[in-house]
Amino acid sequence: MPIRMPRRPNPTRIRRRKTVAVDGQGDAERLCVMSSRDRCRRETKPPSAVFVAVFALVALSGCSSIGDFGRLSDPLVTDDIHAWVGEEAAARAGAPISAYNLTDDERTLRDLAFPLIEPSYDRQRWDAVVYENGTKKSFQRELWAFDQTAYYRHLQGELLRSSAARYNQLIDDIRNDIVRIEPFFMSARNVVDLDRRRQASMEHIASLSPAERVNAVARIGENSLVIAWVRNSLDQRCASYRFALEHLAVAEPLPAAADADRLLTQLQQQIEANPVVVAAPRLVPVAVAAGPAAVAK
Repeated sequence: MPIRMPRRPNPTRIRRRKTVAVDGQGDAERLCVMSSRDRCRRETKPPSAVFVAVFALVALSGCSSIGDFGRLSDPLVTDDIHAWVGEEAAARAGAPISAYNLTDDERTLRDLAFPLIEPSYDRQRWDAVVYENGTKKSFQRELWAFDQTAYYRHLQGELLRSSAARYNQLIDDIRNDIVRIEPFFMSARNVVDLDRRRQASMEHIASLSPAERVNAVARIGENSLVIAWVRNSLDQRCASYRFALEHLAVAEPLPAAADADRLLTQLQQQIEANPVVVAAPRLVPVAVAAGPAAVAK
């Protein structure tokens, strides 16, 4: 019977390592049997927390739904994205909601109305698409709750490093409203004119069903309520801007206060220069100081 020689240890799998004994009395030797997979796991370190945090920040920075100039990114915009504005205005007033499709002019009216209804400091929300579509009911309720001090508190709580930055934000918001007003009221005048023609046509068409008449009257009411909502919202904005400007002029006086006051006066004049007479329920008016400005020029 042949004698089997003892198998020699494999040097690639058995490694000798010297370690210092715990009691400090010398060196101890031990054999470590390690596979290539074990060595890979041992030598590969998990990513640091800093790396994970930086990667998450970079990833989230590209997830905002806001594009240039505070507008939603094009892939997120649908034709009837603001159709809920008219429905919300009617529901708030206890009026019926029309089942008719929106015309192009009515759709434009609602698109131009929303930026003048929502708070100016909410335009840069990363989740603005949720609010633009009107899917968040709490946001719709907040649109009707007016707090004259909210805008000033926002300026103070925002991550603005200097008083000049707060004045610049106020000036930019007022200027943006000035730019938006004329297109909205132009659209409002077109819609009001078409609604008057609609009413005249209804009087001469005897074949209209009761449902068609109800939907037509409901749509005229929705359009009127949207215009009245924007008009009331503009008065509220002026009151908020005036409150913020006057308190900034006392707490953090800067020459920029005179520029903000001039733009605010221009905004108020432009609102008064665009009256649109519609048959709509009266909303709660907001008293806006019409006297001389409290900011020294």
